[in-house]
Amino acid sequence: MNPTVLVTGASRGIGQAIAIRFARAGYNVAMGCFRHAQRARAVSEELNAAGMQTAVLVQDLAAPEGARALVQGTQELFGRLDVLVNNAGISQFGLFTDLTEEDWAKIRSVNLEAPLRCAREAAKLMIPRQRGSIVNIASMWGETGASCETAYSATKAALIGLTKALAKELGPSGIRVNCVSPGVIDTEMNAHLGPQAMGELAQETPLGRIGRAEEVAAAVCFLAGEEASFITGQVLGVNGGFLI
Repeated sequence: MNPTVLVTGASRGIGQAIAIRFARAGYNVAMGCFRHAQRARAVSEELNAAGMQTAVLVQDLAAPEGARALVQGTQELFGRLDVLVNNAGISQFGLFTDLTEEDWAKIRSVNLEAPLRCAREAAKLMIPRQRGSIVNIASMWGETGASCETAYSATKAALIGLTKALAKELGPSGIRVNCVSPGVIDTEMNAHLGPQAMGELAQETPLGRIGRAEEVAAAVCFLAGEEASFITGQVLGVNGGFLI
């Protein structure tokens, strides 16, 4: 039986690239999404037409019950859950002094609380089997901080802490927990920066360019697989040398 992966935020950008990478690697793929379900379904239909096994699950991860429904839905569809990829995330660009309580609560609920809840529900399925892998998608801004993205940086930093704590707690149950920390990647989330700012960021990157979503997906697939069977609690930077 093929292994199964659940990817949150799989409708576009890095999440979509991750879902495609796992599908091509022979996994059953549950594509979690919320606001862009039609885009996820279009990708899923294309992959299924090519002989792969994918399905779209629509849940709001900002709601406490969303994570449980997403994990249970994956189990019902494919009969197992081997890998969880906590990719869904949101950001807000603006002054810290303009950050409202509502803004902070929303960013925190998606970027930190949802991964925690998804990991908790996934662990309930993985612990009895004494195996499994969880990969969290953080950001280099969670490692170094970003001006005017305070809430985003704070939640991604907390996600890195969650990764390390879970690696220690779940390791004895055969479950590995790691983190991929992307740098500046060519996605819709960074579209607000504009060509000039993106060009400047490329110049600041030692490799001299912006990263691709597919490059992040390759790192995630590696950490989830057997080639990384003795790797846990680690933060793998995919940032072109921007942060060393």
